[in-house]
Amino acid sequence: MSATLTLMPEREKSLKRHHPWVFASAVETVAGRARSGDTVDVISSTGEWLGRGAYSPESQIRVRIWTFDKNEPVDNGFFMRRLQQALTLRKSVLNFSTTTGYRLIAAESDGLPGITIDMYDKVAVLQLLSAGAEKQRDKLVWALEKLFEGISIYERSDVDVRKKEGLEPVTGPIRGDAPGTVEILENNLRINVDIENGHKTGFYLDQRDARARAGHYAHDKTVLNCFSYTGTFSCFALAGGAKHVTNVDVSAPALELARQHIKLNQLDESKVSMVQGDVFEVLRRYHETGEQFDMVILDPPKFVDSKATLNRAARGYKDINMYGIHAVKPGGLLLTFSCSGLMPADLFQKIVADAALDAGRTVKIIERLSQAADHPVKTTYPEGYYLKGLICQVAD
Repeated sequence: MSATLTLMPEREKSLKRHHPWVFASAVETVAGRARSGDTVDVISSTGEWLGRGAYSPESQIRVRIWTFDKNEPVDNGFFMRRLQQALTLRKSVLNFSTTTGYRLIAAESDGLPGITIDMYDKVAVLQLLSAGAEKQRDKLVWALEKLFEGISIYERSDVDVRKKEGLEPVTGPIRGDAPGTVEILENNLRINVDIENGHKTGFYLDQRDARARAGHYAHDKTVLNCFSYTGTFSCFALAGGAKHVTNVDVSAPALELARQHIKLNQLDESKVSMVQGDVFEVLRRYHETGEQFDMVILDPPKFVDSKATLNRAARGYKDINMYGIHAVKPGGLLLTFSCSGLMPADLFQKIVADAALDAGRTVKIIERLSQAADHPVKTTYPEGYYLKGLICQVAD
């Protein structure tokens, strides 16, 4: 018999709208034994059953809802159904013959709160961010092995947010012999993914559509790729006919991996420059010397970790976009992104507009970009929308 968590009066509205979180401030009582990660039933102050979720006594998100169906137990079959539903969606939006790296499970948006699963060819990389996800590890692994015969499974639960759930970081192989580096295809380009040490689960799968658009616009252009990381934006730009690309990143190993990707895809190495340095400083230097490019890509890491840091992050985004705009030749393009979930889309647009004013340039938005289709956003969970991108023409 699972424990029962009762909400304070008038605090059930979000659950009735099927938002999957119950905050600590909404909890009245917990009846029965509920340990970290245990499945509990959530009821209203009047006794109405609302949902069944994972209890996390150390987190401000006290319960993450697994199901809003009273008759659905959270068992092996539950996880198998969720994975099958997610795979069906991915098969409908991706061509697995040309793209072999994709997000299978996007946490709450796929009905599995706190769980991310990325597929890199025959390797599944699992990231468990909540107490409930941690508790259900064995059922998840079982379902994955049933669904994908012969796969290897590697864990990358090394994200700071686990501390809020009272969890230690965990990394390493779970099943099979997962190699340190896995080669995948993205729209027929070859990419090496470092699943052990790479950012996130090894690669930024969410920018797939943006990389394709960069390739579309890059023909006969000089391209500046800032925060280039593994250089995949540049690979797509070169494949799209760019005259020259310049990768800028503070990390020497990242630039080396970018260099390897140029070779792996048999692209013209003479059309590539590598600049190791702080992007802010490099852009300021370009501004001082008057160096400009036909296309500038700004894909910085997440600047916003909490609502308290939003104002500081906004200043950082404004500065980087102002210098990015300075670096675009008249009539050229700026591709600019924010991967911060706490950065509202309208605020990001305003920041770019203010940066354009400070730069003294006229900027027109010609396309809006978001995370790729294998990173869906459930309408009852708007927090799943995090990646904002603008393709802009920079005049004057």
